[in-house]
Amino acid sequence: MDYKIIDAHAHLWLKQDAVWNGKRIQTLENGRSHFLGEEVQMIPPFMIDGKNSAEVFLSNMNYAQVSAAVITQEYIDGLQNDYLEEVQRKYPNRFFCCGMCEYFDEDVVGQAKQLKERGFQAIKIPANRLKTDAVTVELQDEKMMQLFAWMEQEGMILSLDLDDDSHQIAQMNEILQQHPNLKTAVGHFGMATFPTFMEQVRLARHKNVMIESGGITWLFNSEFYPFPGAVRAIRQAADEVGMEKLMWGSDYPRTITAITYRMSYDFIQKTKEMTDAEKAMFLGGNAEQFYGFTDLVELPYIKNMSE
Repeated sequence: MDYKIIDAHAHLWLKQDAVWNGKRIQTLENGRSHFLGEEVQMIPPFMIDGKNSAEVFLSNMNYAQVSAAVITQEYIDGLQNDYLEEVQRKYPNRFFCCGMCEYFDEDVVGQAKQLKERGFQAIKIPANRLKTDAVTVELQDEKMMQLFAWMEQEGMILSLDLDDDSHQIAQMNEILQQHPNLKTAVGHFGMATFPTFMEQVRLARHKNVMIESGGITWLFNSEFYPFPGAVRAIRQAADEVGMEKLMWGSDYPRTITAITYRMSYDFIQKTKEMTDAEKAMFLGGNAEQFYGFTDLVELPYIKNMSE
């Protein structure tokens, strides 16, 4: 490889203990969790204590030759600001961590200001979780619009997961027209297996918007490795908005219950549907520029004993 790889969408936690829409998410053992009313294999079974730590992820990254990762957040994991602040401070050239507010509260801007003071340079909004049986937070609610205005003014990056319908996409189009300098990364590759896929991708027509592929192997899990449908989706998005608008993300660790971490990107390296230059942009170059990574480590290939 003559380029460095950056994972633009991953997760870390020491413990899952959250409630969303009145249902519990809680760490069990052997990588399993209570998840919204059922028991699931949340992370690989060798993570027997349920800890999805930075050190375990770094071991995976080093083996897979991934130089750095963007750590995002999700309501189903609970707020991880305290742990991610520690991770960012401990490994500044390996991790770029997003803070997250409690958006069902009123003083969202106040929370965001505190996160900035703690060193976070990005804010995560899992917009797909903002609708519950009890209440809905609209992206164009006054408190959210105040947040977007503040983030644009302060140069804070927005990490965003949208629902799989057109409503939030239309709202974001209006928000981005009003705040054109708001740097935004749209996650889960625009929900590529849903009808609104290209609507989400077209958000990248706004000058400061990127699309990242965290979760794409989950979306195409039914076809499994080497994910030809995922490659076609990346090609389709690139033809629409340009490869320079797209970034690779793994959605680690949930996705590696089915595949290895290296497999979450090497199907891109092996495809003939992308040029070498496009692969270099998608797998690291675009994220390096968008997030401002510097001093990226160079990681050697370590031969498997079985080779």
